[in-house]
This record gives sequence, C-alpha cells and structure tokens, in this order.
Amino acid sequence: METYTAMRHFADSWGLLAMTVFFLAVVLFVFRPGARKAAQQAAIIPFVEESARHAGGKPLHTFPHAARKED
Repeated sequence: METYTAMRHFADSWGLLAMTVFFLAVVLFVFRPGARKAAQQAAIIPFVEESARHAGGKPLHTFPHAARKED
C-alpha cells in the first residue's frame, strides 16, 4: 500500500503541475502568431485531392492500394 500512497501524492502534486504546464504549452503553441496560416492549410487538406489533378485526370498523389482492382 505504500507504493500506491506515494504515487497518489505524486500525482496530486507534481503530476497536476506537469499536466497544467503541458496544457498551457499546447494552448500557447496553437495561438502563436504564425499558426493561422498553418491551420488554414491543414483545414483544406481533405479538399485538395478533388482540385489537384493532372491534365490526364489522375490525382497528383496515388497510393499503392488505390491501384488494386477489387474483385
């Protein structure tokens, strides 16, 4: 029972502090000045495949599993 008690005290004090610092770091990272452009580019990723096609009608990036024919 001694190990459980020691881990519980650690989680209640330093663990909480570590999680709080991690949360604040993530929030600051997301709201940094240069994040808007990166977030806007990431937001259009699902729509890029439809608009980014060669003249031949093939997508720019193909995956090996996409070339397989289904039975």
